[in-house]
Amino acid sequence: QVQVVESGGGLVQPGGSLRLSCEASGFTFDSFAMSWYRQAPGKERELVAMFTDAGGSTNYADSVKGRFTLSRDRVKNTVYLQMNSLKPDDTAVYYCNAKHFYINIQYWGQGTQVTVSS
Repeated sequence: QVQVVESGGGLVQPGGSLRLSCEASGFTFDSFAMSWYRQAPGKERELVAMFTDAGGSTNYADSVKGRFTLSRDRVKNTVYLQMNSLKPDDTAVYYCNAKHFYINIQYWGQGTQVTVSS
């Protein structure tokens, strides 16, 4: 059974930090490009950060470069998004996505809410 489960969201003050986790199961972790998207109210879902290849190369949205860091634990089949210097504009539901490198298969998590507010 395929599962992509996010955790770690919450309420944080501007300038604060959060670490999101995405635990994957039921598929071959190394065959999938893992990424984080977010969707704010009234806006389209946007890519935040992703692993672009199996070697661990990463790509970030311009709005989060220098503040967010993507990492993974291949033993735990888990991807992390460390978010620092958070801004109110980072408020959104954050979704984990797993997309196969070579065939048209992808999985989404249920999302985790991040709210940045004083």
